[in-house]
Amino acid sequence: MITSAEEVLLRRAIDIAARAVALGDAPYGSLLAGPDGAVLAEAHNTVRRDDDITAHPELKLARWAARELTPDTAARTTLYTSCQPCGMCDGAIARSGLGRVVYALSTEQLVALNPPSGAWPAVPHDGPALPDEARAPVAAYYRPTR
Repeated sequence: MITSAEEVLLRRAIDIAARAVALGDAPYGSLLAGPDGAVLAEAHNTVRRDDDITAHPELKLARWAARELTPDTAARTTLYTSCQPCGMCDGAIARSGLGRVVYALSTEQLVALNPPSGAWPAVPHDGPALPDEARAPVAAYYRPTR
């Protein structure tokens, strides 16, 4: 469960999503709050405006946090977002070290409102194909010779 203070922050994320629609953008909004609940940054979806399939607000905030926050501070933040993050955003959130996500609308609920949303086809993957060759630059990066 979330607290009443967190409900206020989640409603703010929903308001950001509503403002995005008023600006002609897709209806998704997010904010990142510090450990004390202070809003550190806000973003909304600008996929269409920027002609950038990665311009999701959660991804923007994860990138911002990775650039601007120490790992300790990032780990104590909470991302409040109008809809459950997609797989791309989840990956960025994990890599950026954010501490927690609170969302208002689940992916299942979103798909019920907009059936094509979130129904991306799986892309076939083949591999590992050349692991011995690929290992060399990775090993050199993580174990440089001195």
